[in-house]
Formats: sequence, C-alpha cells, structure tokens
Amino acid sequence: MGPHRNQTMVAYIDGGARGNPGPAGYGVRFENAGGEPIDELHGAIGIATNNVAEYRGLLAALEGALALGAQSLHIRSDSLLLVQQMKGVYKVKHPGLQPLHQRARELAARFAKVTFEHVGRASNAHADRLANQAMDEAARAESL
Repeated sequence: MGPHRNQTMVAYIDGGARGNPGPAGYGVRFENAGGEPIDELHGAIGIATNNVAEYRGLLAALEGALALGAQSLHIRSDSLLLVQQMKGVYKVKHPGLQPLHQRARELAARFAKVTFEHVGRASNAHADRLANQAMDEAARAESL
C-alpha cells in the first residue's frame, strides 16, 4: 500500500469546456489533510460539455487517489450538480452523464470512504488553473 494509506486525501477537481460544448479539459489537485500538495494532474478531452468535463475530472481524481494508495478521499468541487448527483440528492437524467456517473460510483466503492463537498470557485483556484491549462491544450489540438 502507498504512503497515504491511513489518512484522508483531499482532491480538488474542476472541469470546463470553452463554448459548452467546446475544447474541454479537467484539473485535479491532491492534498493531504493538512493542505500540503501531494500531486496535480490535468487532461485535455477534446470537444465535450462542462458537465462531462467535471465528471472526467472526478474519474481522474478517483483513479489517481487509488493509484496513490488513499483509502479515504474527500472531494471538493465547485460543480453543485456533480456533488449532488454523487451524493444521490439529484438523479442523473442526462444520458451522456449516466455512464460517467456509474463509473464514478464503481471507483468510489473501492475506497473505505469517499465524501463530497461543494466549494466556491475561489476555493478551487488550483484545479481551475489546471483545467484551463487542459482546455488550452484541447483548443490547440482542435486548431491543428
């Protein structure tokens, strides 16, 4: 098991699309419970919607935390829709989001505990920066 086995890891996630749909990407920042950075990742995902990009960020966070050996994960997102859907408060009606939501639930089940928190955009600056970096990369790929 990894070095983060017995502590709660925090993942800040963000996703976005320029044009919605448009060139899309996500960003994830992992921190320990004390707020110290552990890792960052981002990915360009071609043309997608904001909500798909948010879910792709969530999936990357879940996969990344598993790879880092986390047993407990606290996810912070500025997407109220994603947070409420993952908490089971809102139903996932959009067919494009259903398989992403299902995959997220499967990955979340592999942790001892996963919690979700809706945060304001200002609290999510690192993940927002990473998502914008990914959107830049997606936009460059589209213009080739």
